[in-house]
Amino acid sequence: MTFFLDTDICIFALRGTHPALIEEFQSRKPDAIKIPSIVAAELWLGAYKSSNSSTAQKAVEAFLEPFEIISFDDKGAEAYAALRADLEEKGKPIGPNDLVIAATVLAHRGVLVTHNLKEFSQVPGLRTQDWLASGSGKK
Repeated sequence: MTFFLDTDICIFALRGTHPALIEEFQSRKPDAIKIPSIVAAELWLGAYKSSNSSTAQKAVEAFLEPFEIISFDDKGAEAYAALRADLEEKGKPIGPNDLVIAATVLAHRGVLVTHNLKEFSQVPGLRTQDWLASGSGKK
């Protein structure tokens, strides 16, 4: 099973304040965890906007280093179009970056690790887990 991290999970991991999350990371090999490129972009943006930008950039670089960054590719683009059309037709759009994240995970048949289950629960067929919840919050 391949896990894709949402931005919120990465931020919680960078802060290091959730023992359950730390245990989840330690229980998996880094090659089982992927980072969608839009998530990396959001992390870098936060670091560049930080009041202590140099330190934040180093922390983001160190955090991302063991993980493969998955680009938004042709498969993701097609999944994005189908997903956006479906959600708009249902009147349940989600945020643009979350749409790219969901499309990337769907295109690569992964599991999205997020604490934002409310937003991502609207995405048909998207498997999610919340590693902040006890027992991994499997859905």
